[in-house]
Amino acid sequence: MSKEMPQGWAAAAVSNVIENLQSGFASGEKNVEGGVAHLRMNNIGLNGELVLDLIRTVPEKLAKRRHEVRPGDVLVCTTNSGVLVGKCAYFDLPGRFTFSNHLTRLRPKEDLVDGKFLRWNLWLHWKRGVFDDKCKHWVNQSTLPKEELLQDTVVVPPLDEQRRIVAKLEKLLGKVDACQQRLAKIPVLLKRFRQSVLAAACSGRLTADWREENSDASINMSLKTKVSTAEESIEVPSPWIACRVGDVMQLKNGFAFKSTDYTDKGVPLVRISNIQDGRVTLDVCAKIPPEKANWDFGVENGDLLVAMSGATTGKFGIYGGDERCLQNQRVGNIKILDISEVLLGYRNIYLQSLKRRIEEDAYGGAQPNISPAKIEALPFGCPPLAEQQEIVRRVEGLFTLADQIETRFQKALAQVDKLTPSLLARAFRGELLPQDINDEPASELLERIGQQQNRTEKRARSKVPA
Repeated sequence: MSKEMPQGWAAAAVSNVIENLQSGFASGEKNVEGGVAHLRMNNIGLNGELVLDLIRTVPEKLAKRRHEVRPGDVLVCTTNSGVLVGKCAYFDLPGRFTFSNHLTRLRPKEDLVDGKFLRWNLWLHWKRGVFDDKCKHWVNQSTLPKEELLQDTVVVPPLDEQRRIVAKLEKLLGKVDACQQRLAKIPVLLKRFRQSVLAAACSGRLTADWREENSDASINMSLKTKVSTAEESIEVPSPWIACRVGDVMQLKNGFAFKSTDYTDKGVPLVRISNIQDGRVTLDVCAKIPPEKANWDFGVENGDLLVAMSGATTGKFGIYGGDERCLQNQRVGNIKILDISEVLLGYRNIYLQSLKRRIEEDAYGGAQPNISPAKIEALPFGCPPLAEQQEIVRRVEGLFTLADQIETRFQKALAQVDKLTPSLLARAFRGELLPQDINDEPASELLERIGQQQNRTEKRARSKVPA
C-alpha cells in the first residue's frame, strides 16, 4: 500500500485513528413510548448512508452513556447476513441516539482523521470483500470480530486533504445518486408501458386500424353458438364476441401432493415459487416419485399457470419446457377448450391483462385465495382468429422493444453502480485532487500522536501499584 500512496500520506490500522470502539446493546422491548432512539442493521444503508424509515425506541434504563452516538462517529454493521457485514455509515444527526448489538461505533480522532473519510475508506473495503475471510460464519448470519476491524488498514492523507477529498466526493457522488434516481424510474415506466399495451390489445384499440383494413374478418360460428351470457358485460368492437373466460377455457387446480413424498429425483412439481417473471422455472423445485405422480394434474409445454393463493395471487407463468411435470394444489392450470377458437398467445395476453382484477377478487386477508369459478366468471373479449394473430404479433413486437430497453437499462445501471467504488478507489490513491504542499504530512502527524500515546501509557503504568 505504501508504494501506491502519494507523498505525505500514511497507512494506519483502524485502532490507531480512533479514540475508541464500542459495541451496541440488544433490547427485547421495542417502540417504547418516550424511549431512546435505537439504530439497527436496517438503519445502515447500502450506499454509506443512514436510513431513517424505521427508527425504534428502547427503554431509557438500557441506554447507557457509552452506547450513545454523536455527530462525527462511524457506525459499522458487524453482525448481519454475510454479504452485509461491513456496511457502514457516517452519523451526523442531532438528538440522542443509541445503537444495537449488531452495530459497532468507531469514534475517530478528530485531529487525525475525518469521520466521513474513514467511513468511505471502510465502505470501499466492504464492497471489495476485504472483510469476507475475516468474519465468523453461522447458518444465517456472520460476525466481524472487533479485533479484525481494529486491524484493518486504512489510508490517512493530511487532515485538510481528507476534507477536500470528502467535499469533492460528496459533489461527485451527488451526481451519481441523481443518475441512479433517474434510472430507477425506468422499470416503473416499462411496467406501465406493458400494462398499457395489454389493455389496448384486449380492448381492441391496438388493432383498430387493422380491422378497418380487414373488415371481412369473421369469427367461427361454432364459438358463437356455445358462449353463455357473461354476468359482467364488457364492450368489445365488432366482430368480437363478449363472453366469459369459462366459455373458452377451463381452469383446474392442482393436487395436494404430500411434502413427505418430496425427493431429490423424480417428476418436477410446480409450486407458486416456480412461477416467476411470466414463466415457469424449474431451477429449484420439489420432485415427486414417479410411482406417486398423479397425471390428472400434469403440466405440458404451453400451459398457462396461475398462483391461486398467497401474496402473489394472480401472477402467471407460461411453461415452456419439454419435460412433463405436475402442479400442486395452490397452482391453477388454464387450458383452452377444444370448441374454442382461441390462440395460445392471445389467451396468455388476455389473462395477463386480468391480473389486477384477479388480485382484487381474491379473498382471505393476509393470505388471499382465488377460486377457479371466480376466474372463469371474468369477462373475455374474443376477436376473430386473424385478429388474434395480429394482436399477438403486435404485442410481441412491443414487448420485445420493452425488453430491449430493459436490457439497456440493466447495463446502464451496472455501469452507474460501478461509479462509486471507482471514484473512491481514485480518491484513496490520491488521484481525485491535486495535493497541497503546505499540508502537514500525515506520517508526521501519526508519529506525533503515537509518541503522545506512548507517554500516556507510560504514565498510566507508573501509577499502577507494584
